[in-house]
Amino acid sequence: MADTEALRRKLELLKTEHRDLDDVILRVSESTSFNQLKLKRLKKRKLVLKDQIAKLESQLLPDIIA
Repeated sequence: MADTEALRRKLELLKTEHRDLDDVILRVSESTSFNQLKLKRLKKRKLVLKDQIAKLESQLLPDIIA
């Protein structure tokens, strides 16, 4: 049960970071002189977070035999 709670906490942290990256990406892209490389790195980090979130969510969901 402690493992499940640890996974849930990690999942929430990842989701928060993912949402925060949305804001950062928006601010960087709205800048008149935005750095293309920085924007690319931020988007890549966001995709990595999305993959990690999906993996954790699948670990937390019980296997359902259809």
